[in-house]
Amino acid sequence: MNKIYGVIGDPIAHSMSPDIHNDAFEKENIEAVYHHFHVKPESLIEAVQGMKALGVAGFNITIPHKTTVIPLLDEVDELALAIGAVNTVINENGRFIGYNTDGIGFYKSLCDEISGDIKAKKTLVIGAGGAARAIYFTLVKEGVKHVDIANRTMETAAHLVSDCPYDKESKALTIAEAEESLSQYDLIIQTTSSGMSPHIEHSPLKLDQLKADAFVSDIIYNPLQTKLLREAREKGAETQNGVGMFVYQGALAFEIWTGIMPNTARMTDIVSNKLGGNTC
Repeated sequence: MNKIYGVIGDPIAHSMSPDIHNDAFEKENIEAVYHHFHVKPESLIEAVQGMKALGVAGFNITIPHKTTVIPLLDEVDELALAIGAVNTVINENGRFIGYNTDGIGFYKSLCDEISGDIKAKKTLVIGAGGAARAIYFTLVKEGVKHVDIANRTMETAAHLVSDCPYDKESKALTIAEAEESLSQYDLIIQTTSSGMSPHIEHSPLKLDQLKADAFVSDIIYNPLQTKLLREAREKGAETQNGVGMFVYQGALAFEIWTGIMPNTARMTDIVSNKLGGNTC
């Protein structure tokens, strides 16, 4: 009998997770199937109970359930607990154990693209939401010491810095302050929804002070090249979109479930083809 995996969220029909996971199961000759599960917030408790009763082998979690699912799990990984969000659950002998592969997925995708020692890069994270939290905590946990946070609401950025339990050198900035000091940063990471389709002409900050040898990463992958990345390229910077983060967070979930790291290049091709372009 095929094992059952899936992803829960609201909305969920747009998710490309079934495309990459079902292909990986087939490629690795694993008898399993991965489904969408549309779960509204008021049905989350019953959904998790039902998945446990049905013996679902594992599942991913997306908006808006990444935080609210935590009290419903039997155990949560240390990093996921620090971040305060879970995006991957494995069923181990009837116990649901939660992990967060978003931050480490981003970090691994970054390692594939960026040149030089990431840990020595002076880094600026734009945004202070859930994605920023996962990326920020993971970066400093991995040894990137100097990571500043810029956000429209300064207080939210300051709270994010104070919440981080790992050793770091960080400060909170307004967007205006970040724009003025942008030439100080080697790595800029954009984590907000600004520039996401259909609002493709939006950008979270001005790049007037961006230095030409900077690296700019935007976790958005629809469109594949946001206005921010386009402008960064015009200034000579290297850029990265969000496809790599999406692929790696899924690949790491697959590894948690099966013990096998799938072919991330193949996953990238699947996502790229579905989005109608290359990933550059």
